[in-house]
Amino acid sequence: MNLADFVKIKRKSVKLTQPELAEKAGVGLRFIRELEQGKESLRLDKVNQVLQLFGYRVGAVPEKFNPES
Repeated sequence: MNLADFVKIKRKSVKLTQPELAEKAGVGLRFIRELEQGKESLRLDKVNQVLQLFGYRVGAVPEKFNPES
């Protein structure tokens, strides 16, 4: 699942409209629309503002994850 689908599914699961999500997250409606449409270049801090409402965040992940190192 990509980020756009994830946000849209989470938003709908809590019965929020795009304008309501934008207001709660403190971002613009245009940003929410671009996020849900899969725009490839978005500000990470704003993405995390939105994801924080659902208890998530994004960040750097090593390409080869090894929990023992």
